[in-house]
Amino acid sequence: MAQKVSKDMNIMDILQIDEGLAPIFMEAGMGCLGCAAAHFENLEQACAVHGIDADALEAKLNAYLEAK
Repeated sequence: MAQKVSKDMNIMDILQIDEGLAPIFMEAGMGCLGCAAAHFENLEQACAVHGIDADALEAKLNAYLEAK
C-alpha cells in the first residue's frame, strides 16, 4: 500500500516519498521546492502562503501515489 500524504507533513518529507510528486507541486504554483522554507513548512502552511487549497493539493498528491 502506498504511503499517504497529509497536510501536517513537511514538504521535503513529502518529496522524499516519490520524486514524481514534485511536478504536482510545480503545477499548483509552488515553484520554490528547493527554498529553505520547504525544509520546515508543512503542506498546509505552504499552501496558505501560496494561496492554494491545501485539501485539494493533498488529494491530488495522494491520487498520484494511489495510482502508482
